[in-house]
Amino acid sequence: MLEKLLRLTKKAMGDQTVEPLLRSCHQLVSESGQASVYTLAVEVIERYQQLPAGRREAFFAALATEFSPDADQVLEAAKRYSDSPSAQHLARLTRAVEPPRQELIRRINRAPGGTAMLLGMRNDLMHLSKANPELSVVDADFLHLLSSWFNPGFLRLEQVDWQSSAALLEKIIHHEAVHEISGWNDLRRRLQPDRRCYAFFHPQLGDEPLIFVEVALVRDMADAIAPLLENTPDPQLDDKATTAVFYSISNCQPGLRGVSLGNFLIKKVAGQLKRELPQLKTFCTLSPIPGLTKWLDATHSNDDEWRAARDRVARWRQANPTPQAEDVQGMNKNVREALQALCAHYLVDGSHAAGGDPVARFHLDNGARLERINLMADLSRKGIKQSLGLMVNYLYDIGSVETRHQQFVDRKVSHSPAVRRIRRSTAN
Repeated sequence: MLEKLLRLTKKAMGDQTVEPLLRSCHQLVSESGQASVYTLAVEVIERYQQLPAGRREAFFAALATEFSPDADQVLEAAKRYSDSPSAQHLARLTRAVEPPRQELIRRINRAPGGTAMLLGMRNDLMHLSKANPELSVVDADFLHLLSSWFNPGFLRLEQVDWQSSAALLEKIIHHEAVHEISGWNDLRRRLQPDRRCYAFFHPQLGDEPLIFVEVALVRDMADAIAPLLENTPDPQLDDKATTAVFYSISNCQPGLRGVSLGNFLIKKVAGQLKRELPQLKTFCTLSPIPGLTKWLDATHSNDDEWRAARDRVARWRQANPTPQAEDVQGMNKNVREALQALCAHYLVDGSHAAGGDPVARFHLDNGARLERINLMADLSRKGIKQSLGLMVNYLYDIGSVETRHQQFVDRKVSHSPAVRRIRRSTAN
């Protein structure tokens, strides 16, 4: 793989479209005057924007090789620190091991539009890294700096409502990733008084949302998504609602993948809602299980305890190869029980495994408890394809999130007695 990077770097040096950009990058890193830094940063941005998509892999390969630490300097600094571990030698070692491309990224960020440009660059880089894993060394530097610059302490939380700008509302429609917004009427329903939408914004990105969450204010923990999206607004519900259901969370910036924002957003929104509506007692989610059917399709060795349940669900799926809503609704009691038991097994026993459900990992690591498994909760085409209609509630007990987070770190999944009973019922 390193040979490929070196080959791409050599190619970049002789490429009339890439070489001028690399020259500007070298100048930007070495320049000491602030005015020149600003001018060069703008130049780098403009040249990257003009770079053909097919040349970008060579550019990032050059960042991986030409802008890496000097190995001899690192070894010398490490030996000095090993021989004499003083603060001065530690500082020198720290400077030696930092890749020059980190300073390049910092300086690009200072230019107008630099932050947005870096997010776009990282998005390009992540796509290219799939075919060239050696580029991950460059991505690690992007992620390191973006995690600092997008620290939740720097972000602005705002409620999105029907009075928000049309441009922002269009972005909410476009970026909704869990339950598609079919148009303006659908969006308007999600912004009624018994619903809420909150988003994080960064001061350098204006009105471009980073991530947003949709919340339903209801009387009880929701067990299906359709009533939350379709029922008639209750203008008086503010005073009667005792439960806040987080039913959709969507990332708007692919370049921020790996930067933890969703957990802070949920906790901050829960705090704000509690201050606004003190009668709220329960904070929970109604979440999809996007990995369930893929897990059901996989081969699982040493899983004899669950074989009968698997066989029962497999026979139903063979009889219903392309199930529709009415097929799921007509599922008999034994198959339903088997499906619920397998889902509990998947979420409780498999959330730390390589094929664990990503939504489950997010909420469990965030300190939530797996509270309830709901049958026929999402009968949309997507819901049936992902999980045969199942959805789950994760409970956010604000006073227990830190304890439950630590439990998940210790490879234990916090789950309710109801889920425990379902899991033990293997539908033999």
